[in-house]
Amino acid sequence: MARKSPIWPYLSLARTRWQGWRRTHLVWAVRYDGQFAGQLSVFHITWGANRSAQVGYWIDEQLAGRGITPTALAMAVDHCFLVMGMHRLVAGIRPENAASRRVVEKLGFRDEGVRVREVHIDGAWRDHICYAITAEEVPGGMLERWRDRGHASAQG
Repeated sequence: MARKSPIWPYLSLARTRWQGWRRTHLVWAVRYDGQFAGQLSVFHITWGANRSAQVGYWIDEQLAGRGITPTALAMAVDHCFLVMGMHRLVAGIRPENAASRRVVEKLGFRDEGVRVREVHIDGAWRDHICYAITAEEVPGGMLERWRDRGHASAQG
């Protein structure tokens, strides 16, 4: 299996770069106070009539609760809607992941219900709650709205 091979990290990086070039996948490093703090991805980007994608993110556990993840997600949403011209973003989150659910709820993503046994994780099919937002729901941009609420950190 390629993932057990010593060349896996290089293959993965090459694939990610190719997907970025094709505009089907974006990956950002999240920095806080000058240091690497986590990652945010926009993936399964589809164009044409859909102009949609899925989002995923993680943050160093020691930095959680500081508004870093919602700020990074708001920036990514603005890039996708205002720069790339996308229309809809979706976050699939496991029901027990309360912290991740709070991130999208703070930003105004809509709960669209449970997708039963959607993703195979740790040897079993796991449910995910589907949260979504469209460009019409944040016409002036999400980061500005997040900052207006006094949440966005000036550090980065």
